[in-house]
Amino acid sequence: MPKALSILKEVFGYPAFRGQQAEIIAHLANGGDCLVLMPTGGGKSLCYQIPALLRDGVAVVISPLIALMQNQVAALHEIGVRAAVLNSSLSSQEAIIVEQKLLAGEYDLLYVAPERLLTTRFLHLIARIPIALFAIDEAHCVSQWGHDFRPEYIQLSVLHERFPDVPRIALTATADMDTRKEIIERLGLDEARIFVSSFDRPNIRYQIIDKTNSRAQLLTFLRTEHSGDAGIVYCLSRKKVEETAAWLTAQGLRAVAYHAGMSMQERSLNQERFLREEGIVMVATIAFGMGIDKPDVRFVAHLDLPKSIEGYYQETGRAGRDGQAANAWMVYGLGDVIQQRRMIEESEAQLKFKQVAARKLEAMLSLCETTTCRRFRILRYFGETTDDTTACGNCDVCLNPPQVWDATVEVQKALSCAYRTGQNFGAGHLIDVLRGNLTQRVKEWNHDRVSTFGIGKDLHERTWRAVFRQMVALGLLTTDNEGHGSLNLTVASRAVLKGQQTVYLRQQTKQKRFSESRQGDDFALLDSTERHLWEQLRIWRAKTAKEHGVPAYVIFHDTTLRELVRLCPQTEDELRQVTGIGVRKLDKYGNHLIEILRNC
Repeated sequence: MPKALSILKEVFGYPAFRGQQAEIIAHLANGGDCLVLMPTGGGKSLCYQIPALLRDGVAVVISPLIALMQNQVAALHEIGVRAAVLNSSLSSQEAIIVEQKLLAGEYDLLYVAPERLLTTRFLHLIARIPIALFAIDEAHCVSQWGHDFRPEYIQLSVLHERFPDVPRIALTATADMDTRKEIIERLGLDEARIFVSSFDRPNIRYQIIDKTNSRAQLLTFLRTEHSGDAGIVYCLSRKKVEETAAWLTAQGLRAVAYHAGMSMQERSLNQERFLREEGIVMVATIAFGMGIDKPDVRFVAHLDLPKSIEGYYQETGRAGRDGQAANAWMVYGLGDVIQQRRMIEESEAQLKFKQVAARKLEAMLSLCETTTCRRFRILRYFGETTDDTTACGNCDVCLNPPQVWDATVEVQKALSCAYRTGQNFGAGHLIDVLRGNLTQRVKEWNHDRVSTFGIGKDLHERTWRAVFRQMVALGLLTTDNEGHGSLNLTVASRAVLKGQQTVYLRQQTKQKRFSESRQGDDFALLDSTERHLWEQLRIWRAKTAKEHGVPAYVIFHDTTLRELVRLCPQTEDELRQVTGIGVRKLDKYGNHLIEILRNC
């Protein structure tokens, strides 16, 4: 490990390993297989990049996204590591040149898409060279029950069959117990060591609020807490992505769209803007994000309910990769629950898949409706227990504990209303009946004559919507199978109607601004000289990144710039002590940095 630590310091510019990194690197470098579960931003890449430099031959890294491969290779080039990509972004001539250099032993790491790796040509190619290791990134893609399933990943067991003596490392940030078992089984990792780091990202603040006017709520959130920040807004449909991006732009924000229905050129252009410019808001479907390495994403917002906690965790994990304060914010309403359940019911998938999808959705709904710490719920879902099960101090439930109320009578009224009206209507109509609203539809169906007409007029419409949402989430009501959005009673509702079960619901809460207590906001603590230095460093970094054709964070992370401002090094020896500055970057940028820092 002394050599590994030397590489960490001199090449990557970090003073020490974090968590289980050292143990993983030692195991892989000595030829062992391993499965690594580590949160986004936890340093997974180093777990195979350093063994790639320790072992003879080339490390073959299987990655599902072109953008991820290109950014990783660009970052490795900046620190002097010999790396290349081999994927569909290259012309035939460029691919041939990469193959020739590969055969000549000119690379330490080669990034390849699973589709390319599985071709007969590629397998024959790598059979001719010494291979240091295989790294299978985003390994959860192997799971058919997962949120990012890639059929090609199932076939990656061929690596062990063809190259039984080459060590393999599979890495992922999102895998529940079932997904872990599937990864081990499908990739033939039965003898592998399993390394599970904590899934906790304490710098991320989780906040889930009741959906009223999602656009207005989003704008309030962005303007009050994230003015000028880079972030991601997730929407369920392509149409909503485009409309939301256009609307945010009209409100004066720098917003761009991304979804699978756009042309490759347009998607690439918008992604490059997001990665290379500062303060861009990316509005996207879940087609965007896997492998996005941008460290300074300050928020991830959801305007629609994710399908599972795995998806939610992975998407929110794209915020705050630099360890600084970040927000995971979501609006959630009854329509989200109905829509997700309808999508499962209308799916052409097999019954077992629908059952798994329904179970994952139930867990997601439980997270949304919880009256206890959200972070604890997420960690428990991934099989991680904590010493303190009561409060994390950095989620909306802990910061603004919700009140619960005995809503048994109101739930009984709602169930009775659904039954008396024939179980053929959605929440909006049922609320009109309960509140005694004599709408045209109520009169048309003679629902002003049913016994439940007007028995709920004492509750506001907004409160009734929350009641119905939570009833659906609790499984007391379900949507019909016809796709009309009608609410039907379930077997579970019988005990409530008979008075055998008490129902407690969360009280409505308003959107609350938490920015006053945001953690890690170092900029506010800087004096005028330090702020000037910070801006000078950012200007230099942006100019240098543009010249090199890479995102700014590939030159230096904000964390490194903060340390430069704090320490104000004046010599090369002092620069060596700054996190993120290795030998190659010191040679390339040391004089420029000292010139900027000399007056601090």
